[in-house]
Amino acid sequence: MAAVVGTRELRRPAVVAFQTLAVAACYFAAGRLGLLRRLTVEGAVFTPIWPPTGVAVAGLLIFGIRCWLGIAIGALLVVITLASLQPPAIGIIAGNTAAPVCAYLMLRRLGFRTDLSRLRDGLALVFLGALGSMMISATVDVGVLVLTGKIAAHNFWPVWLAWWVGDAMGVLIVTPVLLMLYRIRLPLRATRWKEAAVLTLVACVLVPTAAYSPISLLFLVYPLLVWAALRFPQGGSVLCALFASVLATVAATDRVGPFGRLSDTALMIKLQAFNGAMALTALLLSAVITEQRNTRRSVELACQDLVEVLENLTAGNASPMPMPPPVDDGGKGRHNDAGQNDAR
Repeated sequence: MAAVVGTRELRRPAVVAFQTLAVAACYFAAGRLGLLRRLTVEGAVFTPIWPPTGVAVAGLLIFGIRCWLGIAIGALLVVITLASLQPPAIGIIAGNTAAPVCAYLMLRRLGFRTDLSRLRDGLALVFLGALGSMMISATVDVGVLVLTGKIAAHNFWPVWLAWWVGDAMGVLIVTPVLLMLYRIRLPLRATRWKEAAVLTLVACVLVPTAAYSPISLLFLVYPLLVWAALRFPQGGSVLCALFASVLATVAATDRVGPFGRLSDTALMIKLQAFNGAMALTALLLSAVITEQRNTRRSVELACQDLVEVLENLTAGNASPMPMPPPVDDGGKGRHNDAGQNDAR
């Protein structure tokens, strides 16, 4: 027993260390990907989608609060690649770590389910995990930039809005995808694979057309999201939203298609409005459909159980009543009969 306990005690720190390093590596990789596409608002550079926030929230929901150190390490690595490590950078690292941790604590207190099988889970991820918690990182990071003189004080709110929306988009778009990938179990069942192949082909044709066409055709993405949510609610809609958001961001940073000839502020508003509306549609619609399917499945199972109970009761009532066994009176009945015969 002592050997078993010792092995478990050694294994647990090793697992925690591995999870921390995995979160840090994923955070850093997501940060490098996010920095490939940038926009400028009031002289400040920001990313329309900041994937590390989605990685951080998903890591906390999967591994628990113990992986907060991995988020801090990943944020430190991203900051080091951009500039030298100075005291103001500590504030940015703290803000980028505190926002996902606050999101996790609020979601856990609300009873959040990582399978996003209820509408309340989708709403909680939107309003608490993304829009609410990411105010912390936006406020701290932009405040540090103002205090260090990197941006002017009168530009605080425009930059804050762009920073906040970018962090929130990372949670809305990246976190559901990572939670879905974590739930996948092999081997995959090839159900409706033909329809999935057709949906993928249509997305590969429709989404680039909508993102790069000089005519504003971004609205064509929404029927695709509805189709994916109705037929593949567990992951189809969020994958379509991720694909469309990435292509729209690339088109916006290249200033082509419907994003051409726009000012910096107008481009930021148009892109983030599209990404936000699309992410909300995909996430909430998928949660509603999944919840309805689970409710219908529960009702069907309850009806089956009720039918079985009724069949058992009916079978019991239809069986003939068994005759009571004869009572052994020890021969007293025969003696009484004999006595009555003698009397006669």
